[in-house]
Amino acid sequence: MDVFPGSGGCSVEQPSDDDDLWALIEPLLPPWPEKSPGPRPVADRLCLQGILYVLYNDIAWQPLPLELGFGSGQTCWRRLERWQQAGVFNPLHRILLAELNAAGRLGWSRACVDGYHIRAKKEGSDTGPSPVDRRKTGSKHHLICDGLGTPLKVITTAANVNDVTQTLALVDGSPPVVGRPDRPCRRPDALLGDKGYDSNANHDELRKRQILPVISRKGAPNIQGMGKLRYVVEQTFPLLHHVKRPRRRWERSTELHHAFVSLACSLICWRRLNKPDS
Repeated sequence: MDVFPGSGGCSVEQPSDDDDLWALIEPLLPPWPEKSPGPRPVADRLCLQGILYVLYNDIAWQPLPLELGFGSGQTCWRRLERWQQAGVFNPLHRILLAELNAAGRLGWSRACVDGYHIRAKKEGSDTGPSPVDRRKTGSKHHLICDGLGTPLKVITTAANVNDVTQTLALVDGSPPVVGRPDRPCRRPDALLGDKGYDSNANHDELRKRQILPVISRKGAPNIQGMGKLRYVVEQTFPLLHHVKRPRRRWERSTELHHAFVSLACSLICWRRLNKPDS
């Protein structure tokens, strides 16, 4: 990891090989209008660095230090909103998944699903009373990852939404992943989940999609050896929350919060893509 230059002693982690990562992001960004009124806008790359600063440090937008040269917090916030509306971050995630797939670093033999509660500091869309946090306002991240723990899809709902309701949305919402000569990969051979995902309807629908449901039944003992197979999804959440912003939700808008989550997923893929083969 490098640090942002000119941080005044405040070291901030950011992905290494910045130029390579920027080369993937830059073509996805919407062009700035040539005859836009007002002063010359801050460069996109500097705004991205400001967004990454907030992502890693989980600070409010207003205290973003101007001396770092990333523009004001309001500038970076507006740029993030503009990029999310233009659909920048989901395609970035798909591109990195395709590169991992081409390198043989995705495991399609199984996928794992799980949910994680986060505190919502403000009320907004997709927030509700958390059943695990004394009914304080919160949201929930529903995650599906491949057999190696790479995030494929994250859905944000209110904290009181049951896991079982998001099973098929996670499976069907996972993007088709190219990168190999054959057809794009989209669905794993098997789906692993705990008893919170047990539902006869889900079992039937997964089989229709030619996915083997490996989900422990309610009222029955857990499937033997399930924990050794599902641990990857439990490790993916700490990776997702390694950058501090997704740990708590400050944004009233789900779309703006999802922009941070998608960017965090892309950074996980980027780190795995550049990790040497063991």
